[in-house]
Amino acid sequence: MANLAALIPGAKPTPIPGMEGPVSDMFGYGLWLLILAGVGGVGFGVYKLAVSDKSRNGGGSEPFKWMGGGLAAVILSSSLIAILNGIAG
Repeated sequence: MANLAALIPGAKPTPIPGMEGPVSDMFGYGLWLLILAGVGGVGFGVYKLAVSDKSRNGGGSEPFKWMGGGLAAVILSSSLIAILNGIAG
């Protein structure tokens, strides 16, 4: 877990009461990785929007699917982190 902690700055998971040990660490790091994946999805959606074909046949909804999915992942994981920090508080 030390190598994973070096990749994610400031990601020291708060211990959850009744769930200490490696399970708590893996759950906390998993939520941080979900946030990073969501940010990557939003970034890829912005990239696809920038390079997409702007004509009528361009299929313009795909970048918004990437951005929406990434934003949903960020909101879901950040709300779970806030809830778990409130419980562990």
